[in-house]
Amino acid sequence: MHAALKTDTALGLRRQVLRGVCGAVLFGVLLGGAQAQGTSAVNPSTLTNRPEVAALGAVLPTSPVRLRVWGFEVYDARLWTPAGFRHGQYAQHAFALELQYLRKLDGAAIASRSIDEMRRVGSFSDAQAQSWLAAMRSLFPNVGPGERITGVNLPGEGAEFWVNGQRVGVVKDVTFARLFFGIWLDERTSEPKMRAQLLQGLQP
Repeated sequence: MHAALKTDTALGLRRQVLRGVCGAVLFGVLLGGAQAQGTSAVNPSTLTNRPEVAALGAVLPTSPVRLRVWGFEVYDARLWTPAGFRHGQYAQHAFALELQYLRKLDGAAIASRSIDEMRRVGSFSDAQAQSWLAAMRSLFPNVGPGERITGVNLPGEGAEFWVNGQRVGVVKDVTFARLFFGIWLDERTSEPKMRAQLLQGLQP
């Protein structure tokens, strides 16, 4: 009996550790508890044409910022912004935020974590949370290394989403768009260092 109890205890501890590691990785799907590091500068001419940003006209990519959680590389983030973009008024500009993933992640987990991080940026009702969560779960697929999800801010309309250059849909809600992009761009972000790196060189 004591041997069985020890075995059960060991298995339980092992499951807790695994849940902790998985939880940390999913936590870093967006920002919380992460270590963000800039990667090398990008020459726009070396990038393949992104259909998701074509409608934005003359936009330029920022240098990508790499998100790491407990040594795990999660994604590279970059902004595509037009001339005159002011990050203090980001909701008023048409721009794109691209996340290129470096590991496998569950789309439903990305959606759930998005809601958690959006609550840091501003308040919203449970009804809004459920509606937005359902919308994101329908739009965000499971992703793997090299795949990308891009959100495009549509001022006065909402947020449009693309996966690997294919349009998957739009959330027609300006409040949603402001809070979603605020995960990275708002001063209340859970990862101010990553925000500072993304916004480096852009007008306040």
